[in-house]
Amino acid sequence: MNFDLTINPIADIEADIELIIVVNKNFKHTFIHDKKLLKKAGFRAEQDETCLFIEKDRLYVGMESMTSSNMRTAIASAIRMLSSTKYKTLKIASYMNNPKCTAILRAMVEGAVLGAYNFDTYKTSKSEQTITDIIISLEEYNEYILDIKKCAIALNKGQITAEATNFTRDIVNTTPEDCYPATMANIAEELAKESSLECKILKPKELRAEKMETLLAVARASRHKPRVIHLTHKPKNPKAVITLVGKGLTYDSGGLSLKPADYMVTMKSDKSGGSAVLGIMKAVAEMNLDVEVHGFVGAVENMIGGDAYKPDDVLVAKNGKTIEVRNTDAEGRLVLADVLCYAQQEVQADYLFDYATLTGASVVAVGHYTSSVMGNADEPKDMMITAAKSSGELATKLDFNNYLKKTLKSEIADICNISNVRYGGAITAGQFLEEFIDENHKNKWAHIDIAGPAFVEHVWGENPHGASGAGVRITLRMLEKLARG
Repeated sequence: MNFDLTINPIADIEADIELIIVVNKNFKHTFIHDKKLLKKAGFRAEQDETCLFIEKDRLYVGMESMTSSNMRTAIASAIRMLSSTKYKTLKIASYMNNPKCTAILRAMVEGAVLGAYNFDTYKTSKSEQTITDIIISLEEYNEYILDIKKCAIALNKGQITAEATNFTRDIVNTTPEDCYPATMANIAEELAKESSLECKILKPKELRAEKMETLLAVARASRHKPRVIHLTHKPKNPKAVITLVGKGLTYDSGGLSLKPADYMVTMKSDKSGGSAVLGIMKAVAEMNLDVEVHGFVGAVENMIGGDAYKPDDVLVAKNGKTIEVRNTDAEGRLVLADVLCYAQQEVQADYLFDYATLTGASVVAVGHYTSSVMGNADEPKDMMITAAKSSGELATKLDFNNYLKKTLKSEIADICNISNVRYGGAITAGQFLEEFIDENHKNKWAHIDIAGPAFVEHVWGENPHGASGAGVRITLRMLEKLARG
């Protein structure tokens, strides 16, 4: 999808179709040409409601108020509506709530790219997104005078962000037969070749030398050998050093603690955290952000077999802590334990964030659409919550507490990999990870459980059925803020 920014008035632009947004049900605005027809069609201009007049080559979409989140979903809905038509070029005016703030323009671009996404790799009949070009006029809804350079920057960042999100969606949606640990490593190496990123891949021999025995235990029964990926974006004078760690379970059967059949479907999505880290690194390189960013991914497949690790095993993590295994389906935290230790060994970061589809308990706590943010200190958690508000992703904090931490106590090892109580599983999983955060990073770390929004089996907002790319947009907003200093 190509975007063109122009100072020409909307009426002077040639395009196959015009998209008009009805803001706050204001049918009296001069942009609206078909007031009587809209009334006759029963169009009420509710958020994301669309009305297409083919004979006029105009599409209307409702937006309840002028915000980035509303713009993103409205445009995504409009693009989906047009996906079944033959229109190729679209024109639209600018919509702002402040002449100096280009956030809504960026949201417009993000909504278009995200809304156009369709995963049809495994279909014999391929869909085709018909809208190939979008022309955005700087003629503005509130008659603001806009700075074309600032608008061009916003457009570029929006496109990079959305394309990185779609890149992440593609990885997550790919089947475990086609995307396994070595595949994720190959994707990382290709990213490095195409950009300024540095790439290091650890294979089993190197993992064993690094004493990453909990990760190796999870991987043991799979025919696909594990990989740990380290991508680096290193500008000359960075404003900050950030480490990102992603859970890359390319498939999770549950191991010997086998999942029920219906829970096993969609487990290709257990690599969402690692996939998000790859998508973030792609965008960071393309934006050339003035922040040093290290992306680590633990790419592993958790299967069953004669060599599978077992409940009752005691594993030794990279930092020397012993872990009693009571459930082999709590494997993501075992992988992250070693990768977090390795990441901290390799990089002394100003902030450390990990991303994982870690617990169904997070979905129970906050629903399908929201990520849970946890950690020891408010600052890194608040950075994510603040970034969520502008990114379009939803996130909320879950606080640690000592009462739940006690439920991870083991009688035979330093810690147990699951809690001994039924409730609070998202928090106890986060508190398990806390055991593998060193003193230097203890108050610089936040854990983001993306189990809810990472993979949802219906369309919601600007997100499609399947992978959403959760974690990419929220993190890029946070990194962009750090890069500004």
